[in-house]
Amino acid sequence: MEEYTTKGTCSSKIIFEVENNKITSLKFVGGCRGNTQGVARLAVGRDIDEVIALCSGILCRGDTSCPDQLARALKEYKSTHA
Repeated sequence: MEEYTTKGTCSSKIIFEVENNKITSLKFVGGCRGNTQGVARLAVGRDIDEVIALCSGILCRGDTSCPDQLARALKEYKSTHA
C-alpha cells in the first residue's frame, strides 16, 4: 500500500495499490467525496500510465487538483519502483 501526501487540494492524502502496473485500489482522504470516489472508481483497473496521461494537468484551485495530485503520486511511484 502506497501513501501520497497531497499539496494544494482539499484532499490530504491518496492511498493506493498497484499490481502489474495497474491500480488495484485507490482512496482519497478528505476532499469532495463524490468527486474523489468517482475518480477512484474510474482509475481502479487501469494502467498507471493511462491514468497519468488522463489526469495530469487538470486544474481546480490554484495550479493543481485531486486528479492532478493522483497523476503526481503515480509518477512518484513509478520513479521509486522502476
